[in-house]
Amino acid sequence: MKKYVICGVSNRALEMYMKPLLNEFSAENRIVGLLDSDPLRFTIANEKYPQLQSIPTFNPEQFESMIEETKPDYVIVTGRDDTHLDYILRALQKQVNVITEKPMVTTAEDAYKVMQAEAKSKGKVLVTFNYRYSAFHRKIKEMILEGKVGRITSIDLNWYIDTYHGSSYFKRWNRNRDISGGLSIHKSTHHFDLINWWLDQKPEEVFAYGALNYYGQDGEMNPKKESGRYCGTCDVRNNCAYFRRWNPRIGSTTVKDDHLLAGVYEKDVPYTNYRPDACIFDEEISIEDTYVAAVKYDGGSLLSYSINFSAPYEGYRLAINGTKGRIETTEYHEPSRIQFEYRDQTIDYYPLFGAKETIELVQNSGGHGGGDPLLLEDLFLGPDPARGYEILAGAEAGAYSIAVGEGVWRSVAEKKPISIKEILYHSNHQLTK
Repeated sequence: MKKYVICGVSNRALEMYMKPLLNEFSAENRIVGLLDSDPLRFTIANEKYPQLQSIPTFNPEQFESMIEETKPDYVIVTGRDDTHLDYILRALQKQVNVITEKPMVTTAEDAYKVMQAEAKSKGKVLVTFNYRYSAFHRKIKEMILEGKVGRITSIDLNWYIDTYHGSSYFKRWNRNRDISGGLSIHKSTHHFDLINWWLDQKPEEVFAYGALNYYGQDGEMNPKKESGRYCGTCDVRNNCAYFRRWNPRIGSTTVKDDHLLAGVYEKDVPYTNYRPDACIFDEEISIEDTYVAAVKYDGGSLLSYSINFSAPYEGYRLAINGTKGRIETTEYHEPSRIQFEYRDQTIDYYPLFGAKETIELVQNSGGHGGGDPLLLEDLFLGPDPARGYEILAGAEAGAYSIAVGEGVWRSVAEKKPISIKEILYHSNHQLTK
């Protein structure tokens, strides 16, 4: 029987980890402790899952006591991004394994600290990059391993976040770089990890442009230049295109998202001193909402990447070019929020000399393109023995995804190429076992 403590009783913790641990995986796994700085979150967890009522609870200052009392095999880290480092380092110091949400931490310097700590510990770190587990992403990995495209020369990845999902990041703590690392880390680490994993190469250098185009006080759709507003009490919300798109006058939207409870405001928000409806046009917003970046890898591959956090629809377009062929795929995500007809996702393979192949895949249900259930199986039952390649991500993978993300926003700020080695290893540091 494996034992788990959960640090950060967030919505993600409740749905992604507590629910399956208490149900599908309860025969071999159990939760033995919960930790959070807000006692109200324990109440909410107990109301949602009565099985937790006998589980001891702790505040962050009691971390060591929790470890001594519960003797867990794993610490699951699901709190706000800026809390991850402390829990990870303290767990590793206690020789305990860690499962952490992405981003592993919020800076390349902190990622280096995690790798150093892991090298000195019996504990290991797993980062839950569920995008790897999508049926399409696994198939692309398999095609690359089979040599279908040969040596990869370049990748084009263009990601689009719609006005519902994109605006949610600017309503909450994500808009503060000191807390989230900015969206090139909080969100784009998913994408950079995916590319790093497909390539099986280390990123060397990044150059990027970026801007705050849609949100912040200078956003073109800002109905009133006044900071400190909240959607739930705003006197100009009916003049705000972002609010009206997802909150029609006849009633709040039924669309749900794992980042935001749409249409829920201060009287209904369940956590202490937490509001997910701060104005997306506040003057305090300083992170970027648009990026275009180029990344060079140590195996010779080149990545062209872009992301937009205020698009009419959600999804991505991908092309992988190699010496033997090309892979293309386009995904339209969140169909309930798309107002036009679109083609179901397939993978198109173009051999350099030969006929095009279109691949349709059987997909399993579940969040993140069916990736969440497969990830949970690997975490709680052990890696799938039928899979012929590694898919679970460790601390090094988490660190390189963060280093690319930090390199993106630093390149924007400093207007120059950024060396991944310099920001991750501080040039003269050596990782020692």
